[in-house]
Order: sequence, then structure tokens, then C-alpha cells
Amino acid sequence: MSARQFVNDPDEFIPQALEGLRLAHPHLIQVSADPALVLRTPKDGDPLKVALVSGGGSGHEPLHTGFVGLGMLDAAIPGAVFASPTAYQIRAGIKAVDRGRGVLLIVKNYTGDVLNFSIAAELAREENIEVEIVLVDDDLATDGGDEGGPGRRGTAAVVAVEKICGAAAERGASLSELAELGRRVVASSRTMALALRACTHPGQQRPSFDLADDEVEFGVGIHGERGVGQHPFGPASELVPALAQPVVEALGLQRGESVIAIVNGLGSTHALELAVVHRELSAFLEGVGVRIERALVGSYVTALDMQGCSITLVRCDSTLLELWNAPVRTPALAW
Repeated sequence: MSARQFVNDPDEFIPQALEGLRLAHPHLIQVSADPALVLRTPKDGDPLKVALVSGGGSGHEPLHTGFVGLGMLDAAIPGAVFASPTAYQIRAGIKAVDRGRGVLLIVKNYTGDVLNFSIAAELAREENIEVEIVLVDDDLATDGGDEGGPGRRGTAAVVAVEKICGAAAERGASLSELAELGRRVVASSRTMALALRACTHPGQQRPSFDLADDEVEFGVGIHGERGVGQHPFGPASELVPALAQPVVEALGLQRGESVIAIVNGLGSTHALELAVVHRELSAFLEGVGVRIERALVGSYVTALDMQGCSITLVRCDSTLLELWNAPVRTPALAW
């Protein structure tokens, strides 16, 4: 017997979910079925701005489809579960939102995403659409140094890139300015994640990996990948510092510096648990003299029904804080 989920037909899972998202937020988004696209609903008085496009495999919701709207994305391109959208889809999304000022592609560092977004960018340039790519690679668990391979994976820092660049785009920033800003946010961000239980793909019988009752998996990925090792299960007061310490060290954060903190649930972690995680993170950072200027606590970059969390820290200054604070209105994020 497969895992019990609210699914009619696994082959229709994503189209039906997109239809449900459209029905819930018709004032914010529009949905194209073929190719699959989620587009910002145009409004009278919308600025003539650089368009922001992101996307990737489904299963990470609300990323990216939930972040289409004022102050974030103009289009999200959803693939199948944990599979990149096609270059054809991405090219169609670029053409749908380009208004003559260029398009910024925000791409998580996974081989399929990088390949297909790059191909789509070249196709768009052949049609005289200006395109820049910002590659998000914040996952500390896959920082292999000079060992080769694709490098760090892209995870929850993509939310900060989309939010901060989205605010700057609304203010009229140029394509080159947005690309520089996005790369600055990426360079200022690192993430570490852990899982208490792995995810189960729609229609499958077993989770993607097994853990003993007294183990947690450190350094997991958002596609159900195993991490860098198992640690003993313990209270949040022990697990959270073990997650946060390497992030602080990787960013070289010093006493007196400030961060935006993202405490992210991986799919089936309750809001009460995430609040406790944030409490412990706040205490840990206070102990090392790092100030949390802004916090985002909730499930924003998920791995289907994985039980776990990630911690993302973004070194920030007054410019990034001002852009973070700017208005946003999307299905999943609004202030």
C-alpha cells in the first residue's frame, strides 16, 4: 500500500495542484497549463520593470509558485516532482513576462536547472531579450571546495534572493544592477538542514531513506538526498546550535554583525516546532554576538513531506534590510 496522500492520480498531481493554486489566488496569479507556467496577474499601473523568473522541480512549495506577485517573481516555472522544467517551458515564461527591460533568472544550483535555464536564456537572447542569471548555491553541506562536481546546492537562500531582488525591481533597478544585487545576496548566505524523517514521493510506498529512532540526518537536500552523516537525536537546544555553528563559521560572522535569519520547515514540521527552533537559534546567535535584524519562520522551501528544518543566515546591512522590508504580496508571503 502506498503512503496515504491527498492525490487523485500521480500523473495529474502537479496540474491539479496548479489549478487549485489559481482558484485560491486569481487576483494574484494566472496559470498556463501547456506549458506549465505561473504568472503574475497584471494590474493597471504596474511599473515597466525588469521581470524576475525562477522555477525548478515541484515538491518544494510554496517555492517558487507561491512567490509570484508584487515584490517578488513575475513568473515561476514548475517541473515535475523534483525534476527541472524544460528549456521550452522556461523560454515561454521569459517571453510571457518580458516588457522590454530584460529578465533576471534566479536559478538554484542543480544540474538540470542550470542546464535548462541556460539553454532558455540563450534562446531568449537570440530573440533580442536581455537575460541575466543569478545562481543560488547556499547549501553548506555540499561545499566540496576544490573537489570538483557541481558545487553547493541551492536551497532556502533563494527566498532572500527573490524577495530582495523583487523589491529592487519594483523600484526600477536595471537588469545589471539586479544581477549584481542577487549575487551579493548569494555570497552573503549559507544554509544547513537536518531531517528527522525522510520524504515519500507521491504514489511510493517507502521514504527516500531510513533513519533509526535515535538518529537525525544532517546536511539533507531538498530532493530527499541523504546528508553528510547521522547524529544522535536530542533536544532542540542541542540540535539547533549544531546546525547554526557551521553556518556562522562559513560566513565568518563576527560579534556586532547582523543577519536575516530564515528558519525553514522541510514539509511536515509543525509551526510550534519551528518556533522552538527559532528560539534556540536566537539564543545561540546572541551568545556569539550576532544580531537577528529580521526573521522568517515557517515552511517556505520544502521537500514534500520531509520532517525537518533548515537554517539560513544572510549577512545584511541597511540596504538589504530596506529591500527586505519593502512591500510584498504573493500567495505565500505578504507584508
